[in-house]
Amino acid sequence: MVQSEPNNKIKETLLALQKNEITESHIYANLAKSVKHPENKKILETIAKDELHHSLIWKEFTNKEVKPHMVNVWKYYLLCRVFGLTFGLKLMERREKNTRDSYRNLGIGTEEKINEIIKDEKEHENEVLNMLDEDFLQYTSSMVLGLNDALVELTGALAGLTLALKSSKLIALVGLITGIAASLSMGSSEYLSTKSEEGKKNPLKASIYTGISYLFTVIILIFPYLMITNYFACLAITLPTAVLIIFFFNYYISVAKDLSFKKQFFEMAGLSLGIAVFSFFIGHLLRYFLGITI
Repeated sequence: MVQSEPNNKIKETLLALQKNEITESHIYANLAKSVKHPENKKILETIAKDELHHSLIWKEFTNKEVKPHMVNVWKYYLLCRVFGLTFGLKLMERREKNTRDSYRNLGIGTEEKINEIIKDEKEHENEVLNMLDEDFLQYTSSMVLGLNDALVELTGALAGLTLALKSSKLIALVGLITGIAASLSMGSSEYLSTKSEEGKKNPLKASIYTGISYLFTVIILIFPYLMITNYFACLAITLPTAVLIIFFFNYYISVAKDLSFKKQFFEMAGLSLGIAVFSFFIGHLLRYFLGITI
């Protein structure tokens, strides 16, 4: 098909696409320089070259040089460094999906080259990024175990203790003792479980990830009881905090491992809050029937 001269509106779109590709090329190139894993470095360098090639394709139509969007370069670079390569890059690729429809509707005789770019982008998303080897993601199941158990058990325990003990400091003390003991127990159980599976995961690492995620959740949930004397206010802060932890962790996992966010979030949040409500009334009933006053 004969290539036609783009009008001003289409040219603006092409310049935006060109800028996007050169920006992503810089992101991948910078990350390739910073990672030590040789296979990851090779993958990132390959994608960086592809993105640069895409920007040169758009340059054929714009006849202009564009500079990368440095705010985005540093934003995604830092996201990858803090939260891991897979999360940061897949988050970026999700955003890129929104630009693909604009490729097809340019109408300037670019179909063959557009198909080449789309093929490369899908390969990045579906194949290459899934090849990234990150130690952290191998142990997400251990972290899910620790977080899920801590959220379910401790939100329930704190809700029950709130009515049973009616003292924020005492609730915090009992909660911390319970939480620390449970984190050690969970870590030990995960160690034995992973060891018996004879898989790729290191049993010690798996137990550490489980224990730390459990303990981290315990500390966050109990923190209001250490700072505020009104125990009902503490509970009113703790429950939304639990939901926020569930939200952010499930969002992270849904992006990094291509899972359904809504299903996991509502399932985990519903379970945690349901048990908390149930335990709240259990605490009240036990206090009443046992005749304990504190």
